[in-house]
Amino acid sequence: MSTIFEIKNLGYQIDTKEILHDVNLSVPTGDFLTITGPSGGGKSTLLRLLATLLTPTAGSIIFDQKPQADYDKIAYRREVSYCFQQPSLFGETVLDNLSFPYEIRNQAFDEAKAIEALQSVDLAADNLHKPITELSGGERQRVALIRNVLFPPKVLLLDEVSTGLDADTKAIVHRLIQHLNQDQHITVLSVTHDDSEIQAADRLVTINHGTLEVAS
Repeated sequence: MSTIFEIKNLGYQIDTKEILHDVNLSVPTGDFLTITGPSGGGKSTLLRLLATLLTPTAGSIIFDQKPQADYDKIAYRREVSYCFQQPSLFGETVLDNLSFPYEIRNQAFDEAKAIEALQSVDLAADNLHKPITELSGGERQRVALIRNVLFPPKVLLLDEVSTGLDADTKAIVHRLIQHLNQDQHITVLSVTHDDSEIQAADRLVTINHGTLEVAS
């Protein structure tokens, strides 16, 4: 099996504060890796480093057989998509958000595909023109997720995306993520504190005090 990420002796430090120390991790292509550990332990920092939102201060990240630093950042972020815990929507409507991936690729908006994506997360077609100010937290998270995968990336980085969601919405989000991983073969790295997600994990690593403690 090929490897999508090879993380070697990775470290991240701000001034004298070491946030990640000597992290070594291999992520196979198509993997579903769950990352857990105490708050402030370095989990989100690892995801942000993989997303190029931060730059390592030690070690290296190899993505798809090539050093991360060798990629154009825009091209890289189309392949490695980062989803925030608090979904960041922009513009005025859902349409503004779902048309954006087409605009940056200079492609015509595919309304049928956008509606199909909405329906895949139990949002009706008429939500396409709904103002984002009228969306619930769970609806905002679902819109943000499908915006990230209208053009499927190779990797999806999920930073506690189910936090604060009700049980029904959480189930819808889990169903989408499982589909992306199992049917579209997108590699998923998911940071979570959710006990049910930890118990269901196929592969689990724990990050505590900046160190990778457990891998299974």
